[in-house]
Amino acid sequence: MSAATSYLKSLGKARELGIVIALLLVIAAATLRNPNFLFSSDGFRDLLLTPSLLLLVAVGQAVVIITRNIDLSVSSVVGLSAYLTGRLFIDVPGIPIVAVILAGAAFGAVLGAINGLLIAFARVPALVITLGTMYIYRGLNVAWAGSSRINASDLPLGFRALGTQQVLGIPVLTIIAVVVLVIVAWYLRNMRGGREFYAIGSDPDAAHLYGLKVTRRIVVAFVLSGALSGLAGVLFAARYGTVSSAAGTGWELQAIGAAVIGGVAIAGGVGTLWGAALGAFLLMTINRALPILGIHDFWSRAVVGVLIIGAIVLDRVLAVRQSRRLVAEREETA
Repeated sequence: MSAATSYLKSLGKARELGIVIALLLVIAAATLRNPNFLFSSDGFRDLLLTPSLLLLVAVGQAVVIITRNIDLSVSSVVGLSAYLTGRLFIDVPGIPIVAVILAGAAFGAVLGAINGLLIAFARVPALVITLGTMYIYRGLNVAWAGSSRINASDLPLGFRALGTQQVLGIPVLTIIAVVVLVIVAWYLRNMRGGREFYAIGSDPDAAHLYGLKVTRRIVVAFVLSGALSGLAGVLFAARYGTVSSAAGTGWELQAIGAAVIGGVAIAGGVGTLWGAALGAFLLMTINRALPILGIHDFWSRAVVGVLIIGAIVLDRVLAVRQSRRLVAEREETA
């Protein structure tokens, strides 16, 4: 293992440790102000349950960012998939819950594939394409749903139970999110295809010259992002019961923020999905904790903005320092 690789891994671990410490401090401060924040059945459950859906979206977003792209359409995919979930239960009575979950994830994958194909073959920046599809998908959602909405009474009891059931005190939705996280993180770390995402993000031109299937990997990254957003949409319906055309609005920025705060470099090629997951937990915990601490909603948003800017600046500073270090090592060996 090269010195540069070891250095980057140590930085990743340090960033994740810092997020864990920050998360514990936020929880401690909110609990001191209101012990029910943690020391109650609902408080502990919400602490684990609330970030679960964002975690799924953030994991997919992190994979896209690692390839030096971005997906702004994830929130609209969540909304469309959530509404599709309700319509399936209404229009296809007796449809199995597993079939609906698979349909939602597959639907999201198709929407993600549209993004990936446009970006990979039309050679248009991901920011532009996904900004456009974000509005297109949301427009389709509004046209489809209109002023109507899915109500809890439209959903089977067994499906709604997914949003409330627990196993050994841990919400089922949290377990699903963590299982997905473990699988995707394992793939990125141990499989050649996963490592190629990092190579593409680090230097796309070099990846092309090396013979990597850059186009295919970029499409796969967006398909994965879409599939996880689609799954999040299905679980959104289970969690909240009520689904309108506004479901998932604003999640694209929260997912990007979670990934960046978690150490996924916006320039691509660096970061872990574990960091993105911790970033999702930190963001959602801050949103819950600050009102308890008596801090106005404006400042809660400002804190998130400061965290994102700080993470980007930190990544830039570390990248410059690492570049200088490598140059100095080359000069010493020359």
